[in-house]
Amino acid sequence: MFKWNKLGRAFTPQEVSGRPWLKEFAQAPATLVFDDFVRVYFSCRPPADAQGQYVSYSAFVDLDRKNLFQVRAVSAEPILPLGGLGEFDEFGTYPVSVIRDGDQVRAYYAGWTRCESVPFNVGIGMAVSEDGGVSFRKAGKGPVLPYSPEEPFVLSGPKVRRFNGTWYLWYIAGRKWKLVAGRAEPVYKIRMASSQDGLNWVKQNRDLIASRVEEDEAQASPDVFYANGKYHMFFCYRYSGNYRGKAFGYRIGYASSHDLLHWERDDSKAGIDVADSGWDEEMISYPHVFELDGKTYLAYLGNQVGREGFGLAVLDGTLE
Repeated sequence: MFKWNKLGRAFTPQEVSGRPWLKEFAQAPATLVFDDFVRVYFSCRPPADAQGQYVSYSAFVDLDRKNLFQVRAVSAEPILPLGGLGEFDEFGTYPVSVIRDGDQVRAYYAGWTRCESVPFNVGIGMAVSEDGGVSFRKAGKGPVLPYSPEEPFVLSGPKVRRFNGTWYLWYIAGRKWKLVAGRAEPVYKIRMASSQDGLNWVKQNRDLIASRVEEDEAQASPDVFYANGKYHMFFCYRYSGNYRGKAFGYRIGYASSHDLLHWERDDSKAGIDVADSGWDEEMISYPHVFELDGKTYLAYLGNQVGREGFGLAVLDGTLE
């Protein structure tokens, strides 16, 4: 099994001033490594409006490469504007995944819109940066991975990777909405699409990870990397209801594969769990693995899905 040694919370949004659009949450960390710092993208929110509704923006924090707990800079503005009236990302961009493509940086992000019968719907968009990942220009006003007959709603959680010249996008797709104590809750499963150009995607149209805690288990944040002859996936999962506390809240799971299509789940190998007390005592979620200077790190969220920031853990040993 893996063994992650927790290092602590690396970024707390409540400590940032002068940015009214960044008041709480630092969700879904995703990294881009530079010569002397690590840029961590995340999604954040201003306070709720008078009706209790939120919007989500995406931003970044630069952490010193030699000391990942030293904040060097926080983005002055959101990396993307919200969409226009009626567009798929009118009310939020969350989460975001980034990748270098020559001199450009691409971002794949989930765009949120509000609904009448259920709280929201989500599609996956793409944007390009030509200034090193400070700001991004959207590919268009619509998503590059939209709903379809097989995936009718809630396409979110994009994680982009390239293996052997092919682009891969892992994401989640909604399977159903269910009413729990009068509240509509989404059930979503992990899926994958591939592409030769990062724009035109071919979906597998099937769930990749078997459910474990219940049939309506919701899965998110599938982060995939290759090491020692096989592919590894860290993801998070939760129960379909009453998941905003400790008992049924998010946990981090693990699966492995030799072909990216067939995955063997074994959460006992994940090597990380909630703490006995503190900022991550109720839940941990949205794992992101990155390598830096001979070490392997895991960025993740704590209680209330990152309301008070994200933390870091370092791998004890090597990837196997």
